[in-house]
Amino acid sequence: MSDLPAESRLRVELDSRAYDILIGPGLIGQAASYDGAIRGRQVLIVTNDTVGLHYREPVEAALRDAGHDVDTLILPDGESHKNLTTLDTIAEHLLDNAYGRDATIVALGGGVIGDLAGFAAAIYQRGIDFVQVPTTLLAQVDSSVGGKTGVNHRLGKNMIGAFHQPKRVLADVDVLTTLPAREFAAGMAEVIKYGLIRDAGFFDWLEANMAGINARDPALIIEIIRRSCANKAEVVVADEREAGERALLNLGHTFGHALEAELGYGAWLHGEAVAAGMCMAADTSRRLGWLSEDQVTRIEAVLAAAGLPIAPPSGTSAARIFDLMRRDKKVSAGALRLVLLKDIGNAVIYEDYGVALDDTLHHYLAA
Repeated sequence: MSDLPAESRLRVELDSRAYDILIGPGLIGQAASYDGAIRGRQVLIVTNDTVGLHYREPVEAALRDAGHDVDTLILPDGESHKNLTTLDTIAEHLLDNAYGRDATIVALGGGVIGDLAGFAAAIYQRGIDFVQVPTTLLAQVDSSVGGKTGVNHRLGKNMIGAFHQPKRVLADVDVLTTLPAREFAAGMAEVIKYGLIRDAGFFDWLEANMAGINARDPALIIEIIRRSCANKAEVVVADEREAGERALLNLGHTFGHALEAELGYGAWLHGEAVAAGMCMAADTSRRLGWLSEDQVTRIEAVLAAAGLPIAPPSGTSAARIFDLMRRDKKVSAGALRLVLLKDIGNAVIYEDYGVALDDTLHHYLAA
């Protein structure tokens, strides 16, 4: 990997669990991309029936060129399959094929595959290695980095899971050329999130460059992945298991997860629900006197320019959404903690929001 330019590699410094994020074109089909990330000969690629059509063969070939015995498990595509039943399918495959403790799982797909395969790696024989090969923008800028793995339950998203860091993340920008426009937009929700919670200069840059980003200018795409991953890596290193600062990465997610659970997983993409959730968080922040109307309008305009919704679907019940929010992982000692905005680029975790949250829910949702 010595021929990779320095700017194509970010290091997540977690002592013995440290790993590299490689960003650039053509990475998944190069044997060198996997050097040092895979210990044993046995490798299981976990992918889905959509991604597998495009990228299974080059990944298999690269891993075989690197000297590994390669097998591939193809799962059905979609958020609705991110559950314990699918997790059992992966575990059964590992057991049936006698995978050892030095085996490695390669998660080839978007956030659903990354979370499922990573969780399987976390629990199989009490933990084996895995490599993230994210194929969506959302996964490249967010879910593949930081070690959160898990599955959904009908009562809550990602409520069953584990922290398990990958051995490497390969963010190959070439795979984004086949990404549908809706999926690309969903990834932009997480990109914009970094600007809102901790990097106002990045938010300004996104605002100025959205047209080129939507046109998928390669240089701009590499930059949004690099800056997003750099922001997330800094947060993860400071707070790996979400005891404090890392919770700020959940801006819009408490609202968004509730929307996903209520609408049915897969009806809205994760990034779409998070985008609407960030608008609701911004509105609550405005009602607390922290954001101005102009700032809320600016946030909505950037999200809309990225092709994202800025409000929940009409007819959604405020009472039902609040009930689902109270089941969220951010509830502590019975209190629902929200990530809100003191300013663009300055997020806080807050419990004393009073009637502001009620007013926001009733502004956006049906009684």
